[in-house]
Amino acid sequence: MGKSKTSGASGKARTGKPAPRRRPIVSSAHLASEKLTALSEFEFALMMSGNAFARWIVRCMTAAGQPDLAALDVMVLHSINHRDRPKRLADLCLVLNVEDSHTVNYGLKKMVRLGLVSGERRGKEIFYSTTAKGRALCLEYRKIREELLGEAYALIGQPQMGQAKIGEGQADLSRIADLMRALSGMYDQAARAAASL
Repeated sequence: MGKSKTSGASGKARTGKPAPRRRPIVSSAHLASEKLTALSEFEFALMMSGNAFARWIVRCMTAAGQPDLAALDVMVLHSINHRDRPKRLADLCLVLNVEDSHTVNYGLKKMVRLGLVSGERRGKEIFYSTTAKGRALCLEYRKIREELLGEAYALIGQPQMGQAKIGEGQADLSRIADLMRALSGMYDQAARAAASL
């Protein structure tokens, strides 16, 4: 058949005309001004990823044997189980960057009722730890996570059905995580500024 009319490296057609610019993928075109187009693309991707991640962790926890937890509850449970150290409500909210501590406290009470977490009062504070049942549930979640996400994760850095590869593997994901943490600080600062307007 015919040869490709584009030269891959330059992105220009053989006629010397620049290749058409791809349109940004955004959810709110009115926010995608020339000044913040890339940020609008990132925010749309963040919304899609955030919702997909929340749906995934709830379904993974259900598959692990605990169907009664919301996405925030699952994150709180894993955070409490982290390094097997008891944590206060304030610690959990700080690590998870949750401003409304009532939502975390509600989840904690639910997990105490389910026997996944126990609380120990020390002075005015309650320190939460995972129970044997909670730790076993976290391990079952890990097993299912590795089974279901392992194959897809291994494909990062590999060509996908004739397309360019989607990343460079673990190093690429680490760079993305660094960028997302930096952006979370940017959004926190902007939120504080907006509160004073």
